[in-house]
Amino acid sequence: MVRNIAVISGNSHPSFVDSICNHLGVTPSRRVLNKFSSGETRCEIQDSVRGKDVYIVQSFGVAPDNNNGGASCRISGPNDYFVELCIMISACKTGSAQRVTAVLPLFPYSRQPDLPYAKAGAPLSARGVAGQGAAGGDGAGGCGVGDYTFESVPATPGVSIPRTEGLEEGVDLESAMTMAKRKVGANGSGTHTPPLPSVGGSGSGVAGGGLHYTSHDNENPTWMAQLKPRTGYKQWMSQAGSLVADLLTCAGADRILTCDLHESTYQGFFDIPVDNLYMRPLLKQYIQHHIENYKDAVIVSPDAGGAKRATAIADNLELAFALIHKERRPTKITDRQKASMMLVGAVRGQVCILVDDLADTCNTITRAAKLLKREGATAVYALLTHGVLSGDAIARINASALDRVIVTNTVAQDKDRCTACPKLEVLDVSGMFAEAIRRVHHGESISVLFQND
Repeated sequence: MVRNIAVISGNSHPSFVDSICNHLGVTPSRRVLNKFSSGETRCEIQDSVRGKDVYIVQSFGVAPDNNNGGASCRISGPNDYFVELCIMISACKTGSAQRVTAVLPLFPYSRQPDLPYAKAGAPLSARGVAGQGAAGGDGAGGCGVGDYTFESVPATPGVSIPRTEGLEEGVDLESAMTMAKRKVGANGSGTHTPPLPSVGGSGSGVAGGGLHYTSHDNENPTWMAQLKPRTGYKQWMSQAGSLVADLLTCAGADRILTCDLHESTYQGFFDIPVDNLYMRPLLKQYIQHHIENYKDAVIVSPDAGGAKRATAIADNLELAFALIHKERRPTKITDRQKASMMLVGAVRGQVCILVDDLADTCNTITRAAKLLKREGATAVYALLTHGVLSGDAIARINASALDRVIVTNTVAQDKDRCTACPKLEVLDVSGMFAEAIRRVHHGESISVLFQND
């Protein structure tokens, strides 16, 4: 039994807090946490926290409709949970708590969908798509030019594919740019593109005289404006991660305990200690004990961002590794589903294990499973730390090529959801959080939990 400690639960995942308290040998502190008829949150800590080490556990995910007092009392999701967390932290600091630690199994706003962004990348080549059937067999999943595996052909230079869209092989670059200049000057707006300035010196121009080209913005701003890549970052888009860190700190949190941050650099947003737990050991144990012939399996990362996480598991288990390269290059926001996916690695005749930290709409992992099955994978499992599963994620999983989806209970998975999705399996990680809380309380090292990872 751990003494001089108080564990307080939010409304997001009370069963998870009960399991943590069972491991610690304590009872959850009593509190009143509900809403007024106006929709404002009411919080009252009913047990004394004076001089105690307080741990407030609040997860974030898609909330069920808890309509206990009318429509205004309905929990709408992570935003309400975050306000509850900040108010509980402030209440404990007001109650003279010695230290307040915010335990966030899923850190809020750590992963923002790239829907508002237009991803940078090479333009899609119409000729490459049209020639897919001739160059790469069938239209989806066949071997493309250069023995790449495509679900849709990316604009990657290859044999018989021009390196520049609209520029055929063997076309004189000077003539092509001269014709382009004349077309721009003859458009209906009456604008005329001035000739490209000369840099000077014989080595900077085209051999034999004529037009000279430069890459300096100040010398040729008109052409460089047309050739400048369109980046995906927009300065006026909110950076919610740093804002959440500031709000938690201002509310009075002395420490943060979280799990599998989508970006580990989020720890740098805080001026207080942040302990980031890793679920790799638990996922590796599941692979070893619940997947038959796992020695012949292939660990697959569904995108480039999770490659480091997946390779760590593959190296530790001495398994093969494959990567799915995904590139979202939409022309419109509504076209964001039309992302090209390319498989790097051999999976034919093998069991594939997709490893990722978070699944929200499950669009990425279901498309990855479809691609793996096309390439001859016998079975596809998905091991995910945080199963948010928002929107139509459950229906998408049921209709997908995934054989099993394993998530942890960092996000509440109610019985209705598990019943509706027979492929879904939930792993309990409350024991790891309880041990981390015990070690933080006694000032012991947390890295010992992962020294064999």
